[in-house]
Amino acid sequence: MQPAHFNLDPKENSRFVKILQAIFGTVCIAIAIYWLIFQYGSMTADTTMWITMVFLVLFGAYQIAAGTGATRKYISIELDKIILKKSSFLPSVTLPADVIRKLEIFPLSICFFSKSNKKTVLRFGLNYTEIINPVKDAVTEFAEKNGIVVEEKKEEI
Repeated sequence: MQPAHFNLDPKENSRFVKILQAIFGTVCIAIAIYWLIFQYGSMTADTTMWITMVFLVLFGAYQIAAGTGATRKYISIELDKIILKKSSFLPSVTLPADVIRKLEIFPLSICFFSKSNKKTVLRFGLNYTEIINPVKDAVTEFAEKNGIVVEEKKEEI
């Protein structure tokens, strides 16, 4: 089995867009610092200004992270482990093959059950359906190679 890497984001931004995101994030943080320095002692420094500055700093930090690629979501399937980053904000989760007890594959999600009964769910959603079947096939192949139980389930409403 060859290692496989699947991008779970709807689209990959071009290098130009990533550079613009990083520049825009830097500008947002610079504006927040400017207002902090030059408006700190004024009488207009109220809660609204502080909320605005915190928002600008957090938004700028997110834009810089998005420009550097730190917010991308993916699943990487290697010979003996699966690396899953299902959220833009949270760190990736490594699932070694010897820890996974079973997999439940649903039409729009995959549930990984560890031997300690911890459940990790990867939800695909409906926006980017082209990636669902290749990911399911790769995860099923990974499970077969590593002797992991796979259950295909249907979701009923």
